[in-house]
Amino acid sequence: MPVVVNRRILAILLRTIQVVKTYVHDHLDLSPDSTQYSAMTTLPTNKSCPFCFLDDRELLASNASGVGIFDNYPISPGHTLIIPRRHIGSFFELSKTERDGLFDLIELAKAKLDAQFSPDSYNIGINDGPAAGQTIGHCHIHLIPRYEGDMPDPRGGVRWIIPDKADYWSAP
Repeated sequence: MPVVVNRRILAILLRTIQVVKTYVHDHLDLSPDSTQYSAMTTLPTNKSCPFCFLDDRELLASNASGVGIFDNYPISPGHTLIIPRRHIGSFFELSKTERDGLFDLIELAKAKLDAQFSPDSYNIGINDGPAAGQTIGHCHIHLIPRYEGDMPDPRGGVRWIIPDKADYWSAP
């Protein structure tokens, strides 16, 4: 059975598509680093998740895989969270493409933090699951700038999450 297409309706549809494309091109910045792109490509899947709805938060960095924002409860100046756009609880559930994109965001955020805060070093951490201290069930990576003198003895770094095992260099 042949498909009959009303040429007038088809012309109207094609013109409407062209008008929308022109408007988007002329009025919206949809480059991956823009906040408009970020808002349009975030697809929240959990209405109670604070990372699915970032509202008007300042984005330090963004790409197709995720965003970088300043932590609301920073442990040092510039403490940043790298958050995947897709609502997912565990780092181990991310696709390779998402992981690669998040690691790209770490590099972008680090460059901006270097320029703004001039830290001496960084800790990068992921609390994956409740036993590891994860309090928000949306995967996120902490990028924590470190500064000379912010701790009397920073040796061991993330090993201090279990204090009895952290100071391995003093053990007999």
